[in-house]
Amino acid sequence: MTALVGAFLVCGKSYALAPERKDAHVTLIVIDATINPAIADFIRESINKSFQEGALALIIQLDTPGGLLNSTKTIVKEILGAPLPVIVYVAPSGASAGSAGVFITMAGHIAAMAPGTTIGAAHPVAGGGQDIKGDMREKIENFTASFSEAIAQRRGRNVEWAEKAVRESVAITEVEALQKKVIDLVAVDVQDLLRKAEDRKVEVGTTKTTLNFKAAQTPEGAFRVTTLDMRLKHKVLNILADPNIAYLLMMAGLLGLYLEFSHPGLLFPGLAGGICLLLALTAFQVLPINYTGLLLILLGIGLLVAELFLPSFGILGVGGIVSFVLGSLFLFDAPDSELVVDRGMITTVALCISAFMLFVATLAVRAWRQRPVSGLEGLIGEVGVVRERLAPRGKVWVHGEYWNAESDEEIEEGQKVRVVGMDRMVLRVRRTAR
Repeated sequence: MTALVGAFLVCGKSYALAPERKDAHVTLIVIDATINPAIADFIRESINKSFQEGALALIIQLDTPGGLLNSTKTIVKEILGAPLPVIVYVAPSGASAGSAGVFITMAGHIAAMAPGTTIGAAHPVAGGGQDIKGDMREKIENFTASFSEAIAQRRGRNVEWAEKAVRESVAITEVEALQKKVIDLVAVDVQDLLRKAEDRKVEVGTTKTTLNFKAAQTPEGAFRVTTLDMRLKHKVLNILADPNIAYLLMMAGLLGLYLEFSHPGLLFPGLAGGICLLLALTAFQVLPINYTGLLLILLGIGLLVAELFLPSFGILGVGGIVSFVLGSLFLFDAPDSELVVDRGMITTVALCISAFMLFVATLAVRAWRQRPVSGLEGLIGEVGVVRERLAPRGKVWVHGEYWNAESDEEIEEGQKVRVVGMDRMVLRVRRTAR
């Protein structure tokens, strides 16, 4: 009896750990963004989940302008070592596989493109889109070219074109890509893609296999395709991986903390600013940050704050704006022009800060010109009430205090008077007009 119960427990445990079984199908994921760590992790999870669920293949529908080289290397490694066929499909019409997309497309067991799409322009560039200079350019270019060639050799694709895509930044249409054997086929949609990929031989790991999707066909002849969506974690990281979003979050965080420190007790600016800064720091963990640029931004903010409290006739303010703009331009150090802060956004933020500083400076100058006086001189022009009849001397109540006062005329108690002068702690007053 004990052995029988144990057998049931073992069987139950094995069943719980077995991968989920579904009807024969093909999984599909859609990548329409720059390549970043969130996308790399999503592709890795999709490959594993597709294999565990018994999918016949995974289709990566790709449309990307480029992305981070490290994330691209991670994706390529996952695709080359995938335990099931991975089909990279540049689609829909109008899409492109630029820069990092070239390596990902060529790494697929099957590389396909939709009509009206392009692939190429994989030459590495600096963060602002300009050419890399000096020895660093040669190092990065040689590495990227060899990386592209290795992928093409592994998949039996056009090695010469793979090198040109990096060194000469060439880009071609789907028709040319098919002619030059950069891709395997051109398909109108996913269903057409699976029909044309049928019976093609691919190498999954070290095993050569023939693609067969007939088991995934419905009675009507269509293929069962299951779409995998990003988890919330991937969606959030993908949004934060946008340099413009990360930049705005950092600015909002700094502004919120400044308002909280300058006006303690408001709570909301401090809370919102802290959350924004934490999100910005999360983004900085997945983006290539240039810490010199970050320090320049912090220095600029510090100088601008100092200008508010230590007026220097604009010297600190101008220095702060210059430091802020330079730091914003250098903030992200990525070999792809898509991973930099939009110049228009930097200009807008700089102009807003400049306008704010000009407004504060104007108020300061106006206050300096019309600065209030204190002490005895500050009583001139004040209005008081006679508390003891002026004949010509008496007492008046001015500014919350009793003062000895005199007037050129007799003024009865209770009437209002205006201070027009002072002589040895005695106020000179005059009756106010009714």
